Amino acid sequence: MQRRDFIRNTLVTSGAFVVAGQSFAGNGTSVAQGAAPFKKSIMWGTVGLEGSVLDKCKAIKAAGYAGIEPNSHMDRQEVIDAMKSTGLVASSVCCSTHWQKQLSDASAATQGIEGVKTALEDAKAYGVNAVLIVPGTVSESTSYDECWNRSTESIKKLLPLAEKLKVKICVENVWNNFLLSPLEACRYVDQFNSRWVGFYFDCGNILVYGWPEQWIRILGKRISRIHVKEFSRQKADKEGRWKGFDVKLTEGDVNWAKIMAEARKSYQGEWFTTEQGGNKTPEELNDLSQRLDKILAL
Repeated sequence: MQRRDFIRNTLVTSGAFVVAGQSFAGNGTSVAQGAAPFKKSIMWGTVGLEGSVLDKCKAIKAAGYAGIEPNSHMDRQEVIDAMKSTGLVASSVCCSTHWQKQLSDASAATQGIEGVKTALEDAKAYGVNAVLIVPGTVSESTSYDECWNRSTESIKKLLPLAEKLKVKICVENVWNNFLLSPLEACRYVDQFNSRWVGFYFDCGNILVYGWPEQWIRILGKRISRIHVKEFSRQKADKEGRWKGFDVKLTEGDVNWAKIMAEARKSYQGEWFTTEQGGNKTPEELNDLSQRLDKILAL
């Protein structure tokens, strides 16, 4: 029996359903015909639902997600207990200190390193092998080369712990005036010559200066995780750049069909994590989950 037929038959017998060549197993995963399954996760900081960690995890699970991306420095046991109770797993951990205590800041780099250390330890405790970090910011007071050199040295100091814990440090593309081309991003990651440094690619952030599918192709195996976020160039042009994010998933200018086509060829990870704001009600969580299903079905 061919692998594709085996996957299809297995999904049918397990109660899965198929949409546009994409199979949904009902457990937060999707399987393209002939491909490994992708898993659905949501960034913790985007869950506006009120309640305890357990309350939120129950709503996230009910909406069809398989995972969460907790912030670092949360109550570890509370997160672990909530995941165990709901069946959710951690897809990665987002460092919660990387903006206030930046690795590129001469006066705060040591504090920034300590923050990332906690994120790495959180990830290990949650049984996941990746943390999201912002490496630094280029500004009037921090030059481009200073940001590069300081953040590089900081990550080098973190590598022994990352290697010990077997947790990858994943650098994200954000609006920090840094790593503005995919070729430069490749060079930044490659300089460490370590399997414990990778890239966390954000699809929406890149639209102000590039095309996501090109970045995914060029970064290739360096990408460890993908953030799913929408952006409208039209709203940004008319109302200000930050307003570009004020649009529902699939209703902006991100070309999800091209992204998924390239991801199936180049992305070696398994998680697609939403980073859309709001999600204050179960209905909003369900809507976002269904929109992500449509993307993964492309």
